Amino acid sequence: MNEQETHTGLGNQTPSPCGRLDENIALVTTTYFGPIQWYQKLNRYKTCYIERYDNFVKQTYRNRCVIATANGKQKLTIPVEGTDEKGGKILDRDIRISDHGNWRHLHWNALSSAYGESPFFEFYADDLRPFFERRWTYLYDFNWEITLKICELLDIQPDIHPTNNYLPEEKSDESGNLSFLRSDGTADFRSAIRPKRPLPDPSFEPQPYYQVFRQKKEQAFLPNLSILDLLFNEGNEAVLYL
Repeated sequence: MNEQETHTGLGNQTPSPCGRLDENIALVTTTYFGPIQWYQKLNRYKTCYIERYDNFVKQTYRNRCVIATANGKQKLTIPVEGTDEKGGKILDRDIRISDHGNWRHLHWNALSSAYGESPFFEFYADDLRPFFERRWTYLYDFNWEITLKICELLDIQPDIHPTNNYLPEEKSDESGNLSFLRSDGTADFRSAIRPKRPLPDPSFEPQPYYQVFRQKKEQAFLPNLSILDLLFNEGNEAVLYL
């Protein structure tokens, strides 16, 4: 049994969204310090299910976050094990974290360099540093614990649960376009929130906020970065942007 089998989320376990007509349910993928858009869903929907039975997809927020640096955006990617180079499919819940490349040290140094002079980096550093010191076996478990900690720091109390089964994505029309609103009323953001070719999301409009490099070097505002960017720059007011 994987570690995530013991997780029940915040609040009591509720039924799978299958067959429920409820516009207050959202379905999202697991994320590594996910983007602001992802945490907006946790904050605005009554219940959120975090997918664990989808097939792992590379170059997504599952094992990647995007931060702001003096030179613009930087991607921080967790190396993983369990992906099949021959094309086999591996479930999100079964993906293991690799220790390759000393990535924990590199990621923390990147965050320290990028946000060391931001208003709230030192305030949150002690809460976040353990994620770059302790070792987790499974990516899903690691991301779950990150999510709980970030929600605590944002002072939000979402009702979140791991999925109990896989729900295939639905098409919106004969052209084959995916729809984020399922026939059962669930809002499916699994393909809407991704680094490459995201689906349109009319419920999310990035709101500009203070960014340390933007102010120093007169850079353009960088929208929808990792939640860490918002947290380090806005502190306890970060929730106002969700």
